[in-house]
Amino acid sequence: MAGDKLTHLTGDGSAHMVDVADKNVTRREAVASGRVTMSADTLAAILAGDAKKGDVIGTARIAGIMAAKKTHELIPLCHPLMLSKINIDIDQGTDFTGLSVTATVSLSGKTGVEMEALTAVSVACLTIYDMAKALEKDMEIGAIKLISKTGGKSGTWTRGA
Repeated sequence: MAGDKLTHLTGDGSAHMVDVADKNVTRREAVASGRVTMSADTLAAILAGDAKKGDVIGTARIAGIMAAKKTHELIPLCHPLMLSKINIDIDQGTDFTGLSVTATVSLSGKTGVEMEALTAVSVACLTIYDMAKALEKDMEIGAIKLISKTGGKSGTWTRGA
């Protein structure tokens, strides 16, 4: 939104970690999604469990969960958070050939979990690529986006609403 102040910048423009000490604890949740587009043969092999490296979907799900928990180690100004829920859904694409990844992350806390959901999706997609690259190097990772967020001072936001 035009005119909104960037909270990670001080008055002189230098970056800093936002002080959340005086913020209210609220239930916060974020949902993000992404996709890995691939050939029908690669998708079939993944769904059949025929990838050389093993269970692509199960491994990507665990990688997404681990990534959400480590977001503060990857994104410089993110707070370390005690996440209460991380759910990673990986399904066959409905309008494309490939896998759709959705991450839902929540907690009761003083700061949001949008970056944790986006990081979870990104790393799950990267893991799918890594696990299946022997089958196909042409896979594409994309459409990574925040779908919704709830809680905090800014309330509820939903893409397209």
